[in-house]
Amino acid sequence: MAKITIENYNAYFFIGVAGAGMSAIAQYLSGIGKNVSGSDRYFINGENSEIRKKLEGENIKTFSQDGSGLNDSIEIVVVSTAVEESNVEYALVVKKGIPIIHRADLLAAITQTKKTIAISGTSGKSTTVAMLYHIMDYANYQPSLISGAGLTSLIKQGKIGNAVAGKGEHLIIEADESDGTLVKYNPDTGVILNIDKDHKELTELHEIFREFKQNIQNTLIVNQSQARAKEYSVNKNFDFGYETECGINGSNFKQSGYHLSFSINEVDFKMPAVGAHNMENALAAIAVAKQMGISLEDCAKALENYEGIYRRMQIIGEKNGITLIDDYAHNPVKIAAAIKACQPLTKRVIAWFQPHGFGPTRFLRNEFINEISAVLRADDQIWMSEIYYAGGTVTKDISANDLIIGINEKAKQAVFVENRKDFPIEIKKILREGDIVLLMGARDPSLEQFAEFVYKALS
Repeated sequence: MAKITIENYNAYFFIGVAGAGMSAIAQYLSGIGKNVSGSDRYFINGENSEIRKKLEGENIKTFSQDGSGLNDSIEIVVVSTAVEESNVEYALVVKKGIPIIHRADLLAAITQTKKTIAISGTSGKSTTVAMLYHIMDYANYQPSLISGAGLTSLIKQGKIGNAVAGKGEHLIIEADESDGTLVKYNPDTGVILNIDKDHKELTELHEIFREFKQNIQNTLIVNQSQARAKEYSVNKNFDFGYETECGINGSNFKQSGYHLSFSINEVDFKMPAVGAHNMENALAAIAVAKQMGISLEDCAKALENYEGIYRRMQIIGEKNGITLIDDYAHNPVKIAAAIKACQPLTKRVIAWFQPHGFGPTRFLRNEFINEISAVLRADDQIWMSEIYYAGGTVTKDISANDLIIGINEKAKQAVFVENRKDFPIEIKKILREGDIVLLMGARDPSLEQFAEFVYKALS
């Protein structure tokens, strides 16, 4: 359909409203006064009841995915790439002749109503969005937010935490390259964090990021510490990094327990986070804040109380000297960064990863093997359970065990545990005081419950 403006519609229905990207837009629209409803295939047998309750708390009516919510008042239906044309509600919408819009096109329409800051890159988008929101909120900019992950500070308020309809003129969004929708946005400010093979080959990714660069209306901010991202630099006064001379240059990085510190132009920063990659995410957020006129001192004060985001190096708890951490890492670079972030805290990391999708696992097979093998120390271990299958037509010609075999061939400790329920049983045989157990995976909505299952099993 043709491009829309959100003012033209009042009653929106989301097919798959519980998804991270869909729920964020739904909440934002409800927050600005739109009539929003939606369905999800997980709204059965009590599954996702917490998300459903939180959506309804934002005045969003929810339904099972059986067509019951598609009443005559619906003006437009929102879908994502996860919704196939064979979906029963999709077919019903077509039959009724209700206009259909893709999630990314709707987000693009929303961005036209605000001064939008689009955070892009194959890693770190959600974290950088959260840090920037935290800084701008502290500086009383009252920004709006549409993200793929819940901010802990907002979750504590009983919200999903991935959307805010702020009163200010700025909107911060997470701009996704994985499905190519990054090119749909024309933001006032754009950020490129990094570019690594993930879902697409590097040649295709560069085409997408080149178009993204052309679409930016005002300021582009680029990571100077990654060569592939650095190619897109246009104004080093606002760029960031920690390996080169640039506008925001991090130095004196130090990890002390579960806190990190660094300096920018003799201003000291301290944050409750782990890993050099999180300093890099912070530098990106600070670079945006600087070009808006927010002082380094105010950035430092804001980040000192940054509470993180859901399932990003989230500390579940400690039992018997064993610390359990849950993380959303799912591509090779993110997995390596998560493991590396834990290493200064312990002599041994016991990592577990559940790949998602047979296609993505096949596509990134060599990268998974090489990146994980390179970061593992002699005592560290990586465990994997079988690939998460979300349904649909797919060729199941690869197993997580193929990755394990490849890592073992590089003389690193790797173990395949097909059924993830057996993971805590098996590791309890080898765990010792001081170990960190790191859980990683994405897309599977039951991973939060799995973290709780593992934590209970550690006693």
